[in-house]
Amino acid sequence: MKSGFVSFIGRPNAGKSTLLNRIIGTKLAIVSDKPQTTRNRILGVKNYPDGQVVFIDTPGIHRPLHRMNVRMVDAAVDTISEVDVLCLVVDVTEPPGKGDRYVLDLLKHTETPVFLILNKIDLIKKVNLLPLMQQYGEMAKFAEIIPVSAGTGDNVDRLERIILDRLPEGEPRYPPDYLTDQPERFFAAEIVREKLLQLTRAEIPFSSAVVIDKFEEPEGPNGILKLYCSIVVERNSQKPIVIGHGGDMIKRIGIAAREDLEKFFDAKVFLDLHVRVKSEWREDEGVLNDIGLK
Repeated sequence: MKSGFVSFIGRPNAGKSTLLNRIIGTKLAIVSDKPQTTRNRILGVKNYPDGQVVFIDTPGIHRPLHRMNVRMVDAAVDTISEVDVLCLVVDVTEPPGKGDRYVLDLLKHTETPVFLILNKIDLIKKVNLLPLMQQYGEMAKFAEIIPVSAGTGDNVDRLERIILDRLPEGEPRYPPDYLTDQPERFFAAEIVREKLLQLTRAEIPFSSAVVIDKFEEPEGPNGILKLYCSIVVERNSQKPIVIGHGGDMIKRIGIAAREDLEKFFDAKVFLDLHVRVKSEWREDEGVLNDIGLK
């Protein structure tokens, strides 16, 4: 049996969360077209006939401007010394830049095998792939370079096989039915935040958070899961944007979120959303703790 930990690291929007969801086979991490969508370290366990792999999705590594971002980057960087295989995920539709070099510098002295995962290969011409592989190969020494598309699943099964082969022998770290270390409250907040990201623009996605104020479990097999959530924004001017004209925006967020929540929890959901203003919340230790950024 093989068993071990694997971390997906890289810049924001490289597709790490999509890759985690593809491999695990269920949606553990929310996705959007906004940078820095992933704020927390998310663990997903997959069992194979000959082993168990614990995959860790991490926030994108970027220059932190707030205490929140410092915690996000720390959550990613800390995994460098904690795992058996590091997977550096890069977006092949963008040329290597300063951000990629910064991440490579962080990995320079690690003894952990580093796999370069060239993601989104479905979005470029195949003739451009080999020169890109050579370019990255000249920037650093990688144990493996593997082109994949997390979106379509192309070559992901080969990536999984190569990862499993590289892991040490050992017994599974978690029981066969274990999926993730995140509590249900976390996923409820993330589903609401995903809809907020999808439906709002400008500064709202970056300066907003979702906090679960109350989580009431269903009573009986046909009971209703009751969720009371706060959408936290930084400025008074942002509150009416999230609420929308006549409450239109917050209603759209609620309808979209409730649909996904009912699928995720396999239960009827009552969802109560309200918006509150918390100035400089991204610097507030209490709010950061509430959203799981330890």
